[in-house]
Amino acid sequence: MTSAISFVAASFAALLLAGCYGGQTIRPYAVAVDGNARRGKEIIEGYGCGSCHMIPGIHHANGLVGPPLIYFSRRTMIAGELPNTQQNLVLWIQHPRQVEPKTAMPDLGLTEDQAYDVAAYLYTLR
Repeated sequence: MTSAISFVAASFAALLLAGCYGGQTIRPYAVAVDGNARRGKEIIEGYGCGSCHMIPGIHHANGLVGPPLIYFSRRTMIAGELPNTQQNLVLWIQHPRQVEPKTAMPDLGLTEDQAYDVAAYLYTLR
């Protein structure tokens, strides 16, 4: 019985150390971010990203076509395809069909600088 309790305690401790909480994997580190989050917010608003996504801090961003971007900085994957790094996020923002050819997410024609700014804003969503 004692070994079973020890196993359960060790398993629980491993889950905590791995960053699992409430069935959601929490990244135990922050992504180093280039770009300007304030400009990113303006770009997100200007391009109407909220018509497809729920995005905290963006007025009228209550779209249901794409996934909600709540807690984006805590996610481990982007589009279920790429590890959540800033380089991968910039690629996804600029050229989503290069990552996932059948995605509904459009290529908005953002410059690399604009994509870095949008990424910087998304990484503020903790």
